Amino acid sequence: MTHLRLMLEYFHPWPNAAGFHVASHEGWYRDAGLDVEITVFDPLRGDTLEHLLRGDADFGVFPTNRLLVRRAAGQPLSAVASINHRGMETIQAVRGNGVDRPRDLAGRRIALNPTPRGVAMVRHLVAADGGDPDAVVLVDSGHRELSVDDIAAGDVDATFGGYWAWDALFARLPVEERIMWPVDEIGAPPYHSYLLGIGPALRDRPEVVSAFLAATARGYQAARTRPEDTLAVLNRVIPYFPAPVLARSLELIAPTWVHDGRWGEIREELMQPYAEWLSRYGILPEGGPWRDAVEKSAW
Repeated sequence: MTHLRLMLEYFHPWPNAAGFHVASHEGWYRDAGLDVEITVFDPLRGDTLEHLLRGDADFGVFPTNRLLVRRAAGQPLSAVASINHRGMETIQAVRGNGVDRPRDLAGRRIALNPTPRGVAMVRHLVAADGGDPDAVVLVDSGHRELSVDDIAAGDVDATFGGYWAWDALFARLPVEERIMWPVDEIGAPPYHSYLLGIGPALRDRPEVVSAFLAATARGYQAARTRPEDTLAVLNRVIPYFPAPVLARSLELIAPTWVHDGRWGEIREELMQPYAEWLSRYGILPEGGPWRDAVEKSAW
């Protein structure tokens, strides 16, 4: 058996990783001769890509933009499959406080993790709706995702970054009092939220990569089409979240895993516009070659 360490994209597992867990539970990795350990990164030692680069993980899930930035810097990291075919971030506000559309954020406080990409996205979305991005007041919330409950409490006027398929599900404020704008519905470029990739350790082992991807694709298809069985697995691996939240999150996120019924394809129509957008905002070098960051078999 070949031992592999798969590192997820967040501080804890959530339903976006369901395909991996289902493949493990069903024994499909084992049948392929793989002993797959599923884990999360240690944030005090870097994100998933940093762990991949050091060889602390064999496979990893990560945001598209972070891979492109590291690849532009010459790091030997590459994507081998897509996880999501949509952007998942949102801008959230509450009704009755004067923020009725993105341009209304001019002069208001929006909480976010102010990474270059996050700041660029907020500015882009406000400008796309005819607002003044220079007038937006950015509030540094670090890695903590503030919610509509924090907005209702008066801490800020809006938030950016929480996912419509996860973070938004934990708010206590009644749904009818919330405003939620998924970024890909208000002017963001199309992009894969998350990709699956490898570091130096597997660059010369295509047979291992192929075996892992085949089992993983099977896991994601099963997770999408057999939600009750999938929830039973999720309730075992992440039992610390309410079952109704896991069920709703799975329902929302599962459609993002496939395109034309296929799992894993990395699509030019989601990569090229995003790379150009990142270059326009100075996050990537002009004309950043996204194809160099993607294994050819994946697109």
